[in-house]
Amino acid sequence: MFWIDRRILTHFDFVLLVLILPLLVISNYLIADVHPILAKKQLIYYLIGFGAFVFVFLMPIREYKWLIPLIYWFNILLLISVDLFGVSKLGAKRWLAIPFTHFTIQPSEIFKPAFILMLAYVIHNNPPPKNGYGWKDFFKISFYILLPFILIAKEPDLGTATVLLIIGFGVLFLVGVNWKIWATLVLAAVLMIPISYKYLLHDYQKKRIEDFLSKKPSYHVQQSIIAIGSGGLSGKPKEEATQTKLRFLPIATSDFIFAYFVERFGFFGAVGLVLLYALLILHIFSISLKFKRDLFTQVVAASIALMLFTYMSVNIAMTIGLAPVVGVPLPLFSYGGSSFINFMILFGILEHLLAFRYRFLYNSSHN
Repeated sequence: MFWIDRRILTHFDFVLLVLILPLLVISNYLIADVHPILAKKQLIYYLIGFGAFVFVFLMPIREYKWLIPLIYWFNILLLISVDLFGVSKLGAKRWLAIPFTHFTIQPSEIFKPAFILMLAYVIHNNPPPKNGYGWKDFFKISFYILLPFILIAKEPDLGTATVLLIIGFGVLFLVGVNWKIWATLVLAAVLMIPISYKYLLHDYQKKRIEDFLSKKPSYHVQQSIIAIGSGGLSGKPKEEATQTKLRFLPIATSDFIFAYFVERFGFFGAVGLVLLYALLILHIFSISLKFKRDLFTQVVAASIALMLFTYMSVNIAMTIGLAPVVGVPLPLFSYGGSSFINFMILFGILEHLLAFRYRFLYNSSHN
């Protein structure tokens, strides 16, 4: 049977797991410091996430690539359903109620793997010419990027929508698009900024931008900066981490967990954590560069690397006052299940494409 073939272990990327595990251990340790019950729940999310990783890893993805458009459009229907039947929380309609239960799902979260797979599918079936994509192909692929962006931004969930936009056009930049197209788009984007701010953003989104641009940061960011500064070079013991212990630091287990980490482990700890993320992102990006002849794997790897980089950089910039507060989690580190499980699904897809690639390298009938 194919799943016990020795070549699976030969091609399996163990470095990826080695770089992920320290993030999970440190994260759960910090969450347990603040809220032990949440730490226990996070362990359940870890089990579900690794279960999803194994399940996706064993799925014959290449053999059933024809299903990817169906999965993509099913998720688009879920996003449309949010506008029609969605559940509102805190002024945003982002959730769908699961019938006959008290649970809800957030289609914008579960859409991410489908989005990346669809991007890989379209580019793999329509590879760029030597000079990069022209306008026709660019518009065709952009449709699959802009449609979910509009639907998710309308919820409103501008953070997730923007991440998808960065991933989509970032991947197009990497695989190749004619430079004249980028020049035109940059000019159009600059001209659209005032119009977008006035007519497309919601009041609370404008308030976040105003808080960011003001001389005095918002309360949340102020407390985050104080926590980071109080950590000094080497950090503080749990009992002396007063910003978190006395609950001055908001959302210390999720959005602002980086600030708590620095309060506990100081500047040296922050450098180590950023370095760990850098190694993980560069490692995945190196996979993308290695598989230039396999566009499907290249796009999946590049998308995951871009997603990790975007989430990490925005979250850290947000906690130190260099970006508006948009509720973006620190990947694999912030408390919560949906983001972690999504990443584990994506890692499972990537590991499958790597570990089972021998079936396509050595068996021409699968090429």
